[in-house]
Amino acid sequence: MTQANDNNAPLTDAVVVLTGTDGNAFAILGKVRRAIQKSNHPELADAFMTDATSGDYDQLLVTCFRYVTVE
Repeated sequence: MTQANDNNAPLTDAVVVLTGTDGNAFAILGKVRRAIQKSNHPELADAFMTDATSGDYDQLLVTCFRYVTVE
């Protein structure tokens, strides 16, 4: 599971632009995972994938916002 995040800031310093992914869950997963791997916490990439794929599309989006800044 993920670490606690009291201040609602993302868990990493990664910034991801999701415009252009057109709701494609696989494209979103790939973009965010790559950004996390290049961030200050690359060790969270596997936890992100586990969390993001544990539910439906809404779970994926909520998880993205938990791990990265989405623009």
